[in-house]
Amino acid sequence: MANQQPYRIRSIAEVHQLMGLSRPQHPLIGVIDLNGLKDDKNIPAVTFDFYVISMKRGCNKLLYGQQKYDFDEGLMAFMSPGQVLRGDETGVPDQLEGWMLFVHPDFLWNTPLAKKIRQYAYFGYAANEALFLSDKEEGIINGIVDLIKQEYHANIDRFSQDVIIAQLELLLTYAQRFYERQFITRKISNSKLLERFEEILADHFGDEERLSKGLPSVQGIADSLNISAKYLGSLLKQLTGQTTQQHIHEKLIEKAKEKLSTSALSVSEIAYSLGFEHSQSFSKLFKTKTRLSPLEFRASFS
Repeated sequence: MANQQPYRIRSIAEVHQLMGLSRPQHPLIGVIDLNGLKDDKNIPAVTFDFYVISMKRGCNKLLYGQQKYDFDEGLMAFMSPGQVLRGDETGVPDQLEGWMLFVHPDFLWNTPLAKKIRQYAYFGYAANEALFLSDKEEGIINGIVDLIKQEYHANIDRFSQDVIIAQLELLLTYAQRFYERQFITRKISNSKLLERFEEILADHFGDEERLSKGLPSVQGIADSLNISAKYLGSLLKQLTGQTTQQHIHEKLIEKAKEKLSTSALSVSEIAYSLGFEHSQSFSKLFKTKTRLSPLEFRASFS
């Protein structure tokens, strides 16, 4: 299944056809009610040419990061065009509850949201990094989706698109707020994740041979943690105020300071030992981070 070529769904009308539903009332935006629909665990992998926002309820034993949670409340997931959705093997019940909201990029064309929507990192999160909602939060989201449905079911006029765009932006803003709340409230799992993240960095910077081959990549660290790079970046930014790359550079500077202050190695030798092909690149980064050149830093210990 994992190697199966995904089936490409090009339009919202095609979704309706595949699910045995009547034609959508709007070609570029729509909401499908999942209540009563069967979830076939053997469905092929699919990819959409549009944004997909979904809400599910009653998910038991959902794999979230490296842990499993019993969760009976609302769970939201976000997909951008081109992402692959595969059959779920995490124990989601056959009988689904919830909805799926589809937004074609053409609907956003020539609006500020067309650019802004790409800035919401959660559209790049993995399927197991869904947003868990409280009853109150779910009520807020469902209320916005109901307004969107009411608007596109009504007679279309020159205000329709603006009203729906405004509701969409409100929904995405609430999702951002709720994700940031989730990063804070899931302290145990996030603390373990941060501990493992620090261990990975410590292991890399403590291994001279591995370090000489280059810095750890953001994607490589995320893969080791079994989460997406974007989710890791958002989590670290929320909890520590720094991006993943900034954490890597911080560890690099710590290691560089150690070598400059405790060894007789030249700046070039230190640069090469830290994986830099050119010592100038190392010196530039070091000065950017410390406001001192490597030689000036070393001189401060004399």
